[in-house]
Amino acid sequence: MSFSNEEQTAAAIATWRAEPPRAQRKEIQLAIESMELSQMYYEQKGNDQGLARTGRCIVLLRARLAELAAE
Repeated sequence: MSFSNEEQTAAAIATWRAEPPRAQRKEIQLAIESMELSQMYYEQKGNDQGLARTGRCIVLLRARLAELAAE
């Protein structure tokens, strides 16, 4: 699943909630890695909006990982 903004990230997280926690963690970790690559790309291109947007997506993903860890 690919996404590029906060709404799509939230929708992906909502979809993943139906999966077992281990599968959720795997999907979220893969998504974080993908978003980090996007951040590097935006940083190289000087795209501050893209950099900020991917940063906010990563925050959402990490928050869900923290929720899973607390369960």
